[in-house]
Order: sequence, then structure tokens, then C-alpha cells
Amino acid sequence: MLYIKKDRNYQLILFKKRIQRISKASLWAVQEKKRMKVVIVGGGAAGISTASNIRRNDDDAEIIVITMEKHIAYSPCAIPYVLSGDVEHFEDIVMHQPEDYLEKNIKVITNSEVFEIKSNENKLKYRIKNQHIGIEKEISYDYLVIATGATSFIPPISGTKLEGVFKIRTLEDGMIIKDWAGENRVAVVVGAGLIGLETAYGLKKMGLEVTVTEMLPQLIPRSLDSDMARIIQEYIENEGIKIILGHPIEEITGEKRVEKAIIGDQVIDTDMVIMATGIRPQIKLAEIAGCKIGRWAILVNEKMQTSIPNIYAVGDCVEVYDAITKQNTQSPLGTTAVRQGKIAAKNIVGIKAEFKAVLNAMVSKIGAMEFGAVGSSKASAMHNGIEVISGKSRALTKARYYPGAKRIDVKIISTLKGRIIGCQIVAEERVAERLDTMSLVIAQEVTCSELAEMEFSYAPPLSMVIDPIILAAENACEKLNKLGK
Repeated sequence: MLYIKKDRNYQLILFKKRIQRISKASLWAVQEKKRMKVVIVGGGAAGISTASNIRRNDDDAEIIVITMEKHIAYSPCAIPYVLSGDVEHFEDIVMHQPEDYLEKNIKVITNSEVFEIKSNENKLKYRIKNQHIGIEKEISYDYLVIATGATSFIPPISGTKLEGVFKIRTLEDGMIIKDWAGENRVAVVVGAGLIGLETAYGLKKMGLEVTVTEMLPQLIPRSLDSDMARIIQEYIENEGIKIILGHPIEEITGEKRVEKAIIGDQVIDTDMVIMATGIRPQIKLAEIAGCKIGRWAILVNEKMQTSIPNIYAVGDCVEVYDAITKQNTQSPLGTTAVRQGKIAAKNIVGIKAEFKAVLNAMVSKIGAMEFGAVGSSKASAMHNGIEVISGKSRALTKARYYPGAKRIDVKIISTLKGRIIGCQIVAEERVAERLDTMSLVIAQEVTCSELAEMEFSYAPPLSMVIDPIILAAENACEKLNKLGK
């Protein structure tokens, strides 16, 4: 009996020692398991979307965002609407502060510039702007996300350095413009894209005399055909804004501050000039890191992965694939940036996801006028060698007899086989929802005849019994039938 008891005690001792060894081994394994570290360069929509979605899918990852700006998580698209007074304060368009992300265990480093990336060592260096002193630091990463966005393009003309000449890209730009405009009376806006026209209207609402100049022969040349752009031009001119088309700005003159803008053979006395002349992707860091660059911006695959496997890129600094032309293009839209951030985040944490080809759906509102486009314009399709026809309708947003019905113009672009590849809409109400419908139509490769036979909802205060989209599709079908298609 004593022998058995001793033997059992001995076995118990051995068992306890074995458990201790296993516990220590498990502890070492946990200690050796390294937390994934992700560094994101850029605090705009794409960068913040990436950070937030990594945290949503991974509680343990170390996430650091480095941005050159003071403010993060704000909407640049809203800047003109602060100028117009539709949004009261610039602070209203800032969604979150760095402290809000710290609560989610996401560290945001503001006023700091990344200037070196050693991709072979998985390290980068950044410089903190502390008054006039730059403090340099180096950090490592497991994954790097480049979300550097784009910078304003300023044409190489004389006078752009004068006081009173502004770009409009960041929150700080908007604040400076509003302060300057509040003490002056005449403005020239260079560029008739979305941001240029929205800004021009905002300045007009502030009480300034405004001229818009565009080097191309129409407004919004990237998205609209000239016939649809003319509707918007007529509205804007009726609002008291002067428009000069087909002439680039040639020179800005003045002693210390801007005094005149020379546009073709016109000389305009002005107190300020807003350069809304487009953007250029910020690709310098990607080049330093050794990432492949395409025609305009950083090349990425469907995972938002660059040519270096553990470096991703999202937002205005990347090229995307066009669903219509089947070529790479740019998509400088907030919606694109946010979606790309989600895709990159999922792939970084090990969830398979793909960013689809874009249709570049856009919508805007200037005063009472709404307008938007999705897919290809007729001009763009023809430029890319795609033979197309267009179907158009001019109708009302409500039943004809219902009070408050507004005119609506719809244009549908179709291939000669009947597949819809584009749509443009101008009206004073209900443009966005119809554009979203057409985005689905184009993505699903619906034909004009199929759209013409679709069922739409109807109520007199909300729509015509036959929706204007259907009328445009029917018009396209008639043209295709005449061509024998």
C-alpha cells in the first residue's frame, strides 16, 4: 500500500510538472505571437476608411495613421456649401477628431509628413511639424497603406503666387477663401468642373460678382455631353454668374496681390482667383517605396495591393479599371475612396474582397439645380471607339397636374447592340435616386428594350405614370429600330 501511494504521488508530481511546462510553452507562444502593425499614410476618406475597417475586423491590430493635415475625417465636397451658407460652419463638416479614433485604439498623428519609405526593411520615416522645428521619427510596419490622395493642379502661368490666388482642396483652403471673400467683391473661378461651379455659386451667395472660365467649350466636360451641360450653363448664368468657355486663363497680374485676370482677349478686374483646375495624384511616396506607377497614378490589383505585396494603396492616388472602356482611369470620388478603404482593410486582415470596375457615378447640386452622370458620356464613348446612340426625354418629376412639378431631362447612352453604358440627368429634384437606379442598370448590362419594359413605382406627388428614364429608353429603342438593330 505504501508503494502504491508513493507511486501515485510520484505520478502526480510528474503530471503537475508537465502541466507547468505546457502552460509556460503556451505563454511563450502568446508572447511570441506578434500583433499585426498597419501604418496608413493619409487621413482623408480613403485612409480613415481603411483604418476603421481594419479595426472593425481585427480587435488586436496596431493601427497608426499619419497625415500632413491638422484636420481629419472631414468632407472636402462640403467646402463650397459652407461658402454658400447651406452649411453654417466649417466645423460642421468635420466628422471626427483624432481623440475619437484613439478611443478605438487607432493612433492618428497629425501635422506630420512621411518622407522616406524603406520597403525592403518595412520601415518609414516621418517628420513632425512642431512650429519651425521638424522632429524626425522612424517606425516599422507589417502592412503599409498609401492614401496620399491628390494635390491641386496649378497651370504654369504667371501670377499664381500673388496674394488673393487660391487653390481649393483642403479645409484650410476653404477657411482662407471664405475670410478673403468676406472682405472683397469680385472673384474669378478657373475651371468649370464640379468643385469650380459649386465654389462659384457659393461665392455668388456670399455677395460677390463671379466669373467662371473654362478652357474647354463646355461645363463639366469630364462627365456630361455638351447638350446636357448647356442646361446647367443656362441656369447658372440666370443666377448671375458670368461664364467664359473655350479660353484658358493666360495670366494673373498685380503688384503684390491679384488685380486682373487675363482670359483670351478679356481683361477682368478681380479681387481673387480660385484655381479649380483639376488635381494630380500624389505618387511620390509610392515611387520612393518602389511601387509600380501607371499612366496617371499607382497601379493596384483588385485587392488594392501594389506591386509590393505588403503595401496597399487607396483613394485618389491610385488608378482604377473602367467598366465601360475596359481601360485604367481615375476615380477621384469620395464614394470610391471609402469603398477602396473597405476592400484594402478586408484583404489586410485576411478576408478575401475585390474592388470592382468603376462607373464613376457623380451627382451635384448648384442652387436649385441637381445634375448627375454615371457610366460613359456619348463624347467619351466615341473617343474610345465605341459606336453609340443616345435616347433622350424631357418630362416632369411629378404628374403633370400636380403642383410643384419640375422639368427633368434624361439622356441614356447605348451601344448599337442596345446595351446601356451611360446616363445623364438634370432636374431640380430627384436626380440622385434615378442615377443610382441607372448605375445598377449599367452594371447589370441591361438593354434599352429591357429597361423600357421594367416596372417602376408611381404616385402623382412623386412621379409621372411613365418615368422619364423609361421615356428615354423608349426613345433609344426607336433610334435603334431605325438603324435595324
